[in-house]
Amino acid sequence: MRFALQKWELSLAPSLAESANDARVAKWLRDVFPQPYTLADAEAFIRFAAGENARGDFYRAIVIGGRAAGSISLSRGADVNKRSAEIGYWLAPGDWGRGIMTQAVRAVCAKTFAETDIVRIFAVPFAANAASRRVLEKCGFALEGVMRKSVWKGGALSDACLYALVKEENGQ
Repeated sequence: MRFALQKWELSLAPSLAESANDARVAKWLRDVFPQPYTLADAEAFIRFAAGENARGDFYRAIVIGGRAAGSISLSRGADVNKRSAEIGYWLAPGDWGRGIMTQAVRAVCAKTFAETDIVRIFAVPFAANAASRRVLEKCGFALEGVMRKSVWKGGALSDACLYALVKEENGQ
């Protein structure tokens, strides 16, 4: 499946609002991700992402056929964690199961290791999110541990997993 990783721009706001306004997406994300997801939410996120890109973090739209079908980001750690970054991503349900996110994660990790001083990229998916965990595993991330009862979502406690990819293990 062909897609592009593109800097966020306001022209993508309508398609972002449409793609993100699905409870199946919000189910697996932190509560800061709005549900329902409105055009105003999309515009606010795009302005935020532009500011984060200017500060050195990495926020990109996953664009398919001219529409924002998802998002991928890397947030650099601070202080003693400044050589680590957290990766986060989501994709509209209509595009699930096509290998898009696996390709996007691989591309972002390779670019990050090649062009920055980041040496560790980690992710913290909910333990029950088998699809997201599979993406990470396909991309070479190692499961470092299960954080029991660490997530409060939808009125219930659940586990999260800590995955990481280290530059030396990624052939860089």
